Amino acid sequence: MDPDEGLIRAGLDPASVADIVDRALAEDLDGGVDVTSVATVDAEARGTLELVARASGVIAGAPVAAAALMRAAQGRVTCTWIEDGTRVSPGDVVVSATGPTRDLLLGERTALNLLCHLSGIATATRQWVDALGASSTRVRDTRKTTPGLRRLEKYAVRCGGGVNHRMSLSDAALVKDNHVVSAGGVAAAFARVREAFPGVPVEVEVDSLDQLDDVLAAGADLVLLDNFTPDEMSEAVRRTAGRAQLEASGGLTLVDAAAVGSTGVDFVAVGALTHSAPVLDIGADLREAQ
Repeated sequence: MDPDEGLIRAGLDPASVADIVDRALAEDLDGGVDVTSVATVDAEARGTLELVARASGVIAGAPVAAAALMRAAQGRVTCTWIEDGTRVSPGDVVVSATGPTRDLLLGERTALNLLCHLSGIATATRQWVDALGASSTRVRDTRKTTPGLRRLEKYAVRCGGGVNHRMSLSDAALVKDNHVVSAGGVAAAFARVREAFPGVPVEVEVDSLDQLDDVLAAGADLVLLDNFTPDEMSEAVRRTAGRAQLEASGGLTLVDAAAVGSTGVDFVAVGALTHSAPVLDIGADLREAQ
């Protein structure tokens, strides 16, 4: 399979992924060569490298890992991989690549770093999806992403069954406490954003039910309920009565998921999906090519 085709099918830009991979490979070599592989592996040797799940989880970034192996080998490998979003168990092969052994070993760590990280995000997201159960509440991410990896990390959230918040500062407005201080109030801040950018969706953060009433009257599209208790969330849903979408935020954990989902809020914002998700344990097994 062609990794670029897989990336396009996943909604990812092959050129952007190539840039990330090339910078990672250059960082690994630091202007030199892989001294260990050059010393121990014959230049003509060919092998098959399999990236194998060591733990159960949800895969994200398989075509990204394949692209890393392909670029490390300058196209001299053939790759297959499983679909992103697939649940795996220990022993499942996620990516398989065959080509020059030195090239496979050169790309191994970059491929694993990206695959393990993105799959960890997808796995953490799926845990939230499962914990929210049959409720209508959806889990979504924040902008607390690794610099340079935002699109990949938010893609991983989608692979886990979550939904994305804004991708950048320009595609939606989020009025937070510092904006409120500068504007002189919640309603005033909302009004100024609406006037300056009339076509942009506006979300407003509130920390009390009184503030909620103000921004609903002003016409907010979405309201972020900051550090509300489940009882307060339920009351917010009652007061809103469908006039805006509601998002719960503020130190929420999986233990809180069922209670939050039962309140009827539309979203729960979880920054930990991207900034604190543990990697999914995936290893690399090499064998001689048949």
